[in-house]
Amino acid sequence: MAEEVTVRTRFGEYPVVIGSGLEYGKLALAVKKPCRAVVVSDDNVFPLYGEAALRSFRASGYQASHFVIPHGEASKTLATVERLLAFLAQENVTRGDLLIALGGGVIGDITGFAAAVYLRGVEFLQLPTTVLAAVDSSVGGKTGVDLPAGKNLVGAFHQPVAVLCDTGTFATLPGEVYADGMAEAVKHGMIADREMLLSLGSLPAAEMCRRNVAIKARAVEEDEFDTGARRLLNFGHTIGHAVEALSGYRVSHGRAVAIGMMAMTRAGVRSGLTAPSCLDDLRQALARYDLPIRCGYTAQELAQSALHDKKRAGGTISLVIPKETGRAELLDLPVAQLEEFLAKGLEESAWT
Repeated sequence: MAEEVTVRTRFGEYPVVIGSGLEYGKLALAVKKPCRAVVVSDDNVFPLYGEAALRSFRASGYQASHFVIPHGEASKTLATVERLLAFLAQENVTRGDLLIALGGGVIGDITGFAAAVYLRGVEFLQLPTTVLAAVDSSVGGKTGVDLPAGKNLVGAFHQPVAVLCDTGTFATLPGEVYADGMAEAVKHGMIADREMLLSLGSLPAAEMCRRNVAIKARAVEEDEFDTGARRLLNFGHTIGHAVEALSGYRVSHGRAVAIGMMAMTRAGVRSGLTAPSCLDDLRQALARYDLPIRCGYTAQELAQSALHDKKRAGGTISLVIPKETGRAELLDLPVAQLEEFLAKGLEESAWT
């Protein structure tokens, strides 16, 4: 039996349906009547699930076509969005039609952003096929692409009409991609659910996803546009995004976030802001998925890269610091103090 979470936003609500073997087309009918539908996917996912998805939507009356891009963060650019928008115009997609994101976080971000700007807004459906997308990025309406200066610097808030998460797709994930997604689950546990954090590895996939989505849904309901409490979901991401950019995106998102979470927790402990037990809980959770805990960049390099992060506002930057396992707070730090603070997070000795 499928799990379901309702996400409530300022403009309405939408379901997140989680289970194995979901019938995409039939479930979509609950939120969108048959129309022209464009399935956007990548060259890893579409060969596995694309044709089945198209058949499911067509069987439910949708006029479904598809658009496939190269996989990976390198595709998350304005150039890719431009190609997708040109395809939508060529296909005569109208405001009453539907875009469908079939894939991981990159596909969801690109498709959602295209949906937000094409004809000033069309509806879209999220079909996450990775753990990362299922537990985090498919929910909440953040969409966007990268610039050379940094990650997710161009985007829009645009909520999906529904999220249909078939956990059966996790079976084809390479181990390192599965682990990337679990980094986001660890993040949710560290900021909001200690019990879940300690249970990771033993929870059934659907239950694990449901608990993560419930955390994300609460944050979105309280702070849809990311100006307050929702920013706690950025734990590990300011430094994580810097690590990704400095590596030329050779370090994956989940691994970069793991590094960022460890750096923030070490710095918090060293600064007297974080309970020392947080460090042990986090390290053990990351070790379960062989995620990294050390950073190959200097505090100066990280600080300079982080200055391009969206979480900077004027002369301050907002960091997420765990207080204890399952609870975190925002720390608005003067930019001039960022490098010194990060240096505490990179010290090894007894803190790693």
